[in-house]
Amino acid sequence: MQIPVFTVDAFTNRPFSGNPAAVCLLENDLGEDLHQKIATEMNLSETAFIRKLHPGDDFTKSSCFGLRWFTPASEVPLCGHATLAAAAVLFHIQKNTNSVLTFVTLSGELKARQVEDHIVLDLPLYLTYPQVLREVEELIKAAVGDMVVQDLRYSPDTKKLLVRLSDAYERSVLEELQVSAQHFLSAEKTGKVKGLILTLKGNPSGKHKGHDFYSRYFAPWYGILEDPVTGSAHAVLSSYWSEQLGKKEMLAFQCSRRGGELKISLRNDGRVDIAGQIAIVLKGNLTF
Repeated sequence: MQIPVFTVDAFTNRPFSGNPAAVCLLENDLGEDLHQKIATEMNLSETAFIRKLHPGDDFTKSSCFGLRWFTPASEVPLCGHATLAAAAVLFHIQKNTNSVLTFVTLSGELKARQVEDHIVLDLPLYLTYPQVLREVEELIKAAVGDMVVQDLRYSPDTKKLLVRLSDAYERSVLEELQVSAQHFLSAEKTGKVKGLILTLKGNPSGKHKGHDFYSRYFAPWYGILEDPVTGSAHAVLSSYWSEQLGKKEMLAFQCSRRGGELKISLRNDGRVDIAGQIAIVLKGNLTF
């Protein structure tokens, strides 16, 4: 069996930065266990599987496809960067002729469209609620030690914990913070938290002008110690920072070692548009 596979760096226009995802194009149904085996083999934070919904569908002409995402350890309900990568394969490699692509996923229907040199994802927007410190104290200590935490929020829909560091800190503090995400597993065993977001307000007068906020994201509960650039985390961050800053249009930067930029626009229908650029770095075939 041969399956076309691609590696796409998402939320960047430079190869080897942003967040890499593998994308597989499935001409035929794939055995359930093979999805996980392939994702484990690819060993990237996400492998996306695009499938045809009807026998007569075509990767160049059809506008609606099934989409699933797997980490090396498990299937996940939402992955922004691998959706961006999947849309890039259809638009740029398959030369799909539609202006908007729809993906049927575990998080409902997601849409992707091309706008100039960006691909825009229409994602759910997830609200956050105040979180009591004592319930997650051990986890926060494992993440940031004695750093000053300015705000603490929880997103029940995504099981993500948002930890906002004090505005007194510069971006470099977040970038240089040594985080041992492996320790999060022993600090949080209840199943309440499946992802930890560290975030920091942008500094308009600092040397990195133009970014409204910064973040880093950790999900060892899904086998991802640190994710380079995370669309799904920004589906949570967007609602939080929009409320804090009083803005609907924002530019965000995820401060991982690879780094990546996301353009955010809150929609009037309670969802969020997250746009990014891509770089395709590998084309090949899985053979088994």
